[in-house]
Amino acid sequence: MSPEEFKLGATYLGDRKCRFLVWAPFAQKVEVHIIAPQEKFLSLERGAFGYHHGLFSGIGEGSIYKYRLDGDREYPDPASRFQPQGVHGPSQVMDTGFPWDDSGWSGLPLKDYIIYELHVGSYTPEGTFTAIIPFLGELKELGITALELMPVSQFPGSRNWGYDGVYPFAVQDSYGGPEGLKRLIHACHRKGLAVILDVVYNHLGPEGNYLGKFGPYFTDRYRTPWGQAVNFDGAYSDEVRRYFIENALYWFTEFHIDALRLDALHAIMDASPQPFLRELADSVKQLREQTNRHIYLIAESDANDRRLLLPPEQGGYGLDAQWNDDFHHALHTLLTGERKGYYEDFGRVQQLVKAFREGFVYSGEYSPYRQRRHGSSSRDIPADRLVVFSQNHDQIGNRMLGERLSQLVSFEALKLAAGVVLLSPFIPLLFMGEEYGETAPFQYCTSHSDPALIEAVWKGRRQEFARFEWQGELPNPQEEKIFQSLKLNHSLSSEGQHRVLLSFYQELIRLRKEVPALSRLDKETLDVQGDEESKLLFIRRWSGDSEALIIASFSDAQQSADFAVPKGRWRKRIDSAEPQWLGKGSQLPAELNSDGAVSVTLEPKSFSLFTR
Repeated sequence: MSPEEFKLGATYLGDRKCRFLVWAPFAQKVEVHIIAPQEKFLSLERGAFGYHHGLFSGIGEGSIYKYRLDGDREYPDPASRFQPQGVHGPSQVMDTGFPWDDSGWSGLPLKDYIIYELHVGSYTPEGTFTAIIPFLGELKELGITALELMPVSQFPGSRNWGYDGVYPFAVQDSYGGPEGLKRLIHACHRKGLAVILDVVYNHLGPEGNYLGKFGPYFTDRYRTPWGQAVNFDGAYSDEVRRYFIENALYWFTEFHIDALRLDALHAIMDASPQPFLRELADSVKQLREQTNRHIYLIAESDANDRRLLLPPEQGGYGLDAQWNDDFHHALHTLLTGERKGYYEDFGRVQQLVKAFREGFVYSGEYSPYRQRRHGSSSRDIPADRLVVFSQNHDQIGNRMLGERLSQLVSFEALKLAAGVVLLSPFIPLLFMGEEYGETAPFQYCTSHSDPALIEAVWKGRRQEFARFEWQGELPNPQEEKIFQSLKLNHSLSSEGQHRVLLSFYQELIRLRKEVPALSRLDKETLDVQGDEESKLLFIRRWSGDSEALIIASFSDAQQSADFAVPKGRWRKRIDSAEPQWLGKGSQLPAELNSDGAVSVTLEPKSFSLFTR
């Protein structure tokens, strides 16, 4: 086994032995500076492709170290497993052992995913992995099957969304480090919950980012909205790719993660004939086959690029699923009436109809917001490979004041949004607290230490929001009070309309799982019609002899309509306008007797389901 095939970073082998491997192609000499428990310097051997390596005795688990390059400056390990003193401090040698008891767990099929996205720092008062564990039973009871964690790689300070991470292998110390994350994942698997981890491979944060000191991890050929682009296609890019692919496999193997959500793939600049994303997908596919586990890569991109999901033989990258922002935008504009920023491209019922029929709304049409044609067709992309939502961290947090839907629309509209998402033929995602109408905002937050950087971030946020023409003063993301305001108030879920909304979500998820027409995720067994004038949406889904009829009204007034329905008796299963759900009363009957068409009267912002 050649040295470059060893794992990157410090690998503790037990019996106080540790192997180090670091890529530093321009350094002639690399030393490991063991700072504690006993200071010493260890010289690494320079090998092929710029790797430096060494196997040493007398290095125990918990040893603190940095790398010294050419006898001069010292930096933390680019593949550090733990940064107990933060992004500028030394790295720590970690023992990877953990008493896993999930050997019977092989994951879940994607079609069974009902995703709950959460931010570790604000989900509980403690803001730790361990503090989440007592809530897993409630999430399971709600019907959630997959927990999605926003990025947990080490970031500056203790307050951040996680997208300013600078050590992709190191788990955030203030969240509980690698041990805490493993405990949470272990607890999830014991409850039958899959775990998705959000990872960021398109950029690294600005503070504590020392990768460029070791080698050409970044390139000036491209820029991302957040700074330097990662070097995925220039000179030395093979080793950069290896770094990120090894990171992905690390989460699947050492942490038993079930899926990775790949952040902002439109910001990965790669003009190579063998794209990084395809190489990453191939590596994960090989691991899937070797382990016989359900493991996935879920893309996030605003490019509406079908190639992300197409197999390599069709010119694609072979990823497993993708977030569909268009579904959100089409739904959000109908609920709120907002038309500023990227919402100016949306606002018609027919766009939500297309989102149901195909997935992407923009599949090559002209986008007024972008002032060019946008997107490609997702018509032949299976429904169980598209993730939809009415809220997520981006769509809330990238508002100036971080308002959730609960602060923007009526209680009736919240129920309508839940029904449209949860009874769609796609993979649904909920954002933490959505299920009971959490009122706390979710704003971007930081705890940088550089005053110039703090000002630059604030200035950048102001420029970003200019096209939305939101009124008021942008909060400073650096302020501690902003972070504290994000904390969820879980006690709301047992009070008044919050408790009713939670029950409504729970019933929708139960129906989704139990009604065959709803549990089958298929765009081919779907008929959807929309009326622009009345703002009504009619969806029929079927599987074998199970049929479901979904009727949604986005109107602010009562509407009457006639529409074609297959002959037979249809039983009402849920109706958001009924008093049981704090509605003002419904005129829909308990049964629809159709001779091929029916006449119905719908309440404003209402949602109902009939089955037969």
